[in-house]
Amino acid sequence: MTRGGQTKDRETPERRCIVTGETQPKAGLIRFVAGPDGEVIPDLAEKLPGRGFWVVSDRAALDRAASKGLFSRGARAQVSAPPELLELIEAGLAKRVTNTLSLARKAGRAVAGFEKVKDWLANGKAKVLLQASDGSDRGKGKLWTPPGGRWFGCLTASELGLSFGRDHVIHSALAPGGLTDTLIRDASRLTGLRGHDGGASAGKE
Repeated sequence: MTRGGQTKDRETPERRCIVTGETQPKAGLIRFVAGPDGEVIPDLAEKLPGRGFWVVSDRAALDRAASKGLFSRGARAQVSAPPELLELIEAGLAKRVTNTLSLARKAGRAVAGFEKVKDWLANGKAKVLLQASDGSDRGKGKLWTPPGGRWFGCLTASELGLSFGRDHVIHSALAPGGLTDTLIRDASRLTGLRGHDGGASAGKE
């Protein structure tokens, strides 16, 4: 079992967190590399060259890695973390989620708006329900987590709106597919930083 209570899949790539010492699916961790100037760089796309070291996507764990010199231990070299590291990671993850959602919308794999989302949920088209963290609890409580799917509340209404070319969006749904899998991974990591419940339940059912 992982720290989040999910059963490990032996076929799922795993990495060890340099803070907790625990090995878990890398989808719940953030990869870092040491830059040429000796500064820690978050590799959110997991494509940068160099020795990678991993930290669970949790604000307290990341703070500890920076304050206790654990990044240097992971890099096996003296490195420093910029003071705005957490803000960079949070902004980067939010951008990745909104960009992926935008791509899904353009591909016809995502919708926004209460009635459209409700229709997708009722007809089994949705894999993920995304609802704005600053939306009305009463309004959000009228929708439900897709069976076997996920719910996330880690984005604001304005952030969700970016994906749909609107000022704000409260409710959004995504169909199954590769883009949705990518969004789930990044939204899970963002949830770890922002502290909003990103589990299997909307908590409003």
